[in-house]
Formats: sequence, structure tokens, C-alpha cells
Amino acid sequence: MREIVFDTETTGLSPADGDRMVEIGCVEIFNRVETGRHFHAYFNPERTMPFGAQAVHGLSDVFLSDKPRFSERVQELLDFIEDAPLVAHNAGFDFSFLNWELNLCGRDPVCTTRMVDTLAIARTRHPGAKHSLDALCMRFGVDRSQRIKHGALLDAQLLTQVYIELTGGRQIGLGLVAETEVTDNAGAIGTVTVREPRIPRPHFAAVEELERHRAFMAKLTDPLWARFAGAS
Repeated sequence: MREIVFDTETTGLSPADGDRMVEIGCVEIFNRVETGRHFHAYFNPERTMPFGAQAVHGLSDVFLSDKPRFSERVQELLDFIEDAPLVAHNAGFDFSFLNWELNLCGRDPVCTTRMVDTLAIARTRHPGAKHSLDALCMRFGVDRSQRIKHGALLDAQLLTQVYIELTGGRQIGLGLVAETEVTDNAGAIGTVTVREPRIPRPHFAAVEELERHRAFMAKLTDPLWARFAGAS
């Protein structure tokens, strides 16, 4: 299954209060394995960057001044994500900004049924623990040494590794079982796992083992169970 793990950086916490998206990073995975494809873009928010937001992601007014507006790259983004499920950490936040920007340029919103929230998954799998992206990276041994500040593409790449761990671990897709290619009616190629029947393991003792057991038992002096043999 194709999924897109993504993250956004913004000017603040609420698009309804005038905040805008300034960066988006998307990572493509197929059957929980990274394909190497990604989409990354910075956007001119057409407003000033608050100091608090800049302190988080480091994106200044000067840096963003020559970047395209969201509407100028929206088709590239939509072409990349297609109709895949979208995975994000605290996904409601990222979806709110994505759909706000889509609305501003007259595009249909992304349906929330496509939303996969790793924060909700982490809270279910590890109740009572810390669930920030940094904390989950530490839990699963994901290298976050390059994360000096928040960055949409870097955070999406880290979240991809965390998501794989949250949903089964790195053994998924490593070819531990046979796979065969299939083509559907539309010509799309995918893989189907083919599991060979397991040969039953023998569970009975060999004659030699039974003889050794009897010889061992004969050496025991007045075993406890012999006192009750035949008792009723």
C-alpha cells in the first residue's frame, strides 16, 4: 500500500487566526518501505514571520521572500500525494493548514478519512509515555542528531522511521517471505505475499530417547511419585 508521510512548518498555531504554511515535506512509502521519492517546498506566506515561530524552524522573512506562493506549487503537491493515506504526527494540525491553503486557492480539501495520526497510535501503543517526535525517536533508536531545528522534510523522514516502528518494525518488507508480482485491471503492478505451507515439526520421542529415559528413571532411588503409584 502506498502512503505519504508528511510534515508542515507554519507561522503559528491557527490558520483561522491568519497563520500560513511556509514549508511542507512529504516522503513516499510502499508497504512500509521508503521508496526514495519525496516532495519538498517552501512557501512565501505573504505575511511577517512571528519571532516565536522563527525560533522553532528558523525560517525568516528574508529567506521566504523569494519563495513561491502555495498556489504556485499546489498542483505538484497534489500530483505527488495523489489519493494515498497521509501520515502525520498530531495530524489534525497539519491537515488544518493543508486544507486551509487548498481552500485559499480554490482546491478541494483533503478528506480527513485519509488521515493517519501517529500521535494517536503512539498514545494507544505506549500509554503514559512521552509521545513527541523526539521522544519516539529516542524510544525506537532513530538518529535525530541533525534535528537542530524543526524542518518539514527532515521531520517527515524521521517520522517515517517512527511510523514503521509503530506499525510493526523494520522487519516489514525485508523479504522474509516470498512475494510475487500481480497486475490489476488498470495495469498497476503490486506484490502479493506468498507463504509456503510450514512442514509440521516431529513432536514424538525417538526409540533411542525412550530407552535413555527408562535407563535414567531406573537409577532413581525411591522417587516421590512411586509412593503414590496405583493409589486411588
